[in-house]
Amino acid sequence: MADAVVIPGGRYGPAAGLLAYAGTVPEKRGATAHAHEWSTTPPPLHSQEIEAWVRDQVSPVLDGLGGPALLIGKSLGSNAARVAADRGLPAVWLTPLLHCPWIVEALGRATAPCLLVGGTADKHWDSATARRLSPYVVEIPTADHGMFVPGPLTDSIAVLARIVVAVEEFLDEIQWP
Repeated sequence: MADAVVIPGGRYGPAAGLLAYAGTVPEKRGATAHAHEWSTTPPPLHSQEIEAWVRDQVSPVLDGLGGPALLIGKSLGSNAARVAADRGLPAVWLTPLLHCPWIVEALGRATAPCLLVGGTADKHWDSATARRLSPYVVEIPTADHGMFVPGPLTDSIAVLARIVVAVEEFLDEIQWP
C-alpha cells in the first residue's frame, strides 16, 4: 500500500483548507494519508533553522512507514523539500516558500517529480523560479498565499477545485502509486 504524508503550513493543520482536499486525493487512490501535526512551535519562518526543525518533525514519520511516500506540504511544510530531495520522494508543494534560498536549492536538486502550486498575488511565489524547478506548475492569477482570489467566494472555491484536479493529473502523470 502507498503512503502520503500531509505536512501543514503555519496557520492551520493538515485537515483544514487546501490541505484537507489535496490530502484526500491519495486516499481516493487507495493510499494511506498520514496527517502530520507540528509538535512544537516553529522557529522564525524566514530563518534557515526552520528547515532543520521541519526535517526533525517529518523524518520520524517517514521512517515509520513501510516504504517511500508522497509528500504534500503547504507553505511552511515546503521546508521539507530537502527531505524529499534526500530521499528521492515525489511531492506536491502548495504555496511553497520560493523566496527561501534553501528551499529553492533543495527543489533544484530533487530527482523525483514535484508539483508546485502558487498564486501571482502571493509574495512567497516566484513564477520564473517555479517554472525553472519543475515542469509541473499550476499558477493561479491573482491568488494570494491562501489561494483566495478577489471576487465572490465561489471563485476561490473554483480555484480549490482546479488545484485538486491538478494534483490528480500530476499523480496520474507520474503514475503514483
